[in-house]
Amino acid sequence: MMMRPSNPSLYQTNDAHLAMLATQGNEQLNQAALAEMMAAQQGMQQIAAAQNIEVPKVNFYPSTHPDPRKARRKDIKQAYKLLQPAKRSRLSPLRWLGNKFRYDKDTGTCVIEGCNCAALIQHDNLYMRICDEDSGRSLWEMYWQNPVTGQPEAFIARDRVTSGKKMRGTYCPEHLHLFHLLTKWESEEDKQSEMNPNRLRDKVKRGVSIVTVPVSAVRQKDPQPAMLQKYEPFFAELERDSGKTKGISILNYKNPQTGINDVTMVIFDLRIFQQEMEQMNMPTAEFQALLNQQQSMVVPQQNIEVEGVTGQV
Repeated sequence: MMMRPSNPSLYQTNDAHLAMLATQGNEQLNQAALAEMMAAQQGMQQIAAAQNIEVPKVNFYPSTHPDPRKARRKDIKQAYKLLQPAKRSRLSPLRWLGNKFRYDKDTGTCVIEGCNCAALIQHDNLYMRICDEDSGRSLWEMYWQNPVTGQPEAFIARDRVTSGKKMRGTYCPEHLHLFHLLTKWESEEDKQSEMNPNRLRDKVKRGVSIVTVPVSAVRQKDPQPAMLQKYEPFFAELERDSGKTKGISILNYKNPQTGINDVTMVIFDLRIFQQEMEQMNMPTAEFQALLNQQQSMVVPQQNIEVEGVTGQV
């Protein structure tokens, strides 16, 4: 029986191999994302050799399944497996005392391999050098900075990767990049699930009417086929009315490569229309109290006579 050769680590491959991987499997895992993943692995290995710091090896290898959606699901499943926090042995007394996870120590320790992230940041902040391939923002900006103050704030991992309780530890740069890609893949998966006909039928049963219009854009700046120009007054009216009522929603799905709206969805929610009509016909408690207050301040009319002229005030 022949043993199947294991796939090489990405940091051991070259640009030609990355380009080949980008043409198959998960469409969201393009060559730029693979290049960032390879750079993260190479950076971690270089730091380990220079500073004698124990660093993990993330053995993620993208799926090459011919169906892009099935490949993405395989990548999601593999990412969840690799991002699970390390657990103590079932026989460990510490586990029975409530310390279930082995490396759940502090915000300077990776919860998966126990990597000293604080020492990594002091030597070479890889979080700042690994970036999102679409926005260009670094992992440090997206996950290690407070979004309000902009001050450094450690990313806190969860015991179920994307859900569950917050832990005390964090992710090393290599694992955090994989976590970032995982959130993008799940977002794309949710977006495609929303377009499933079964999902749409369930919404209709709950009183939501959905009209899907396959236009490339609603906004004037986007190119629009001549056939769809006659619908411009219709969409202009929709945009005006959507600002007046919550019962009309316009959802635009942009192409990540071109930035153009490939699909536009218009949703009419009958339940919200009915609620708004009831609220219009029924005065609120605050409005009724104001009305009663104004009525109590009205001065009773009195008859007065001024130089032979009788009137009312």
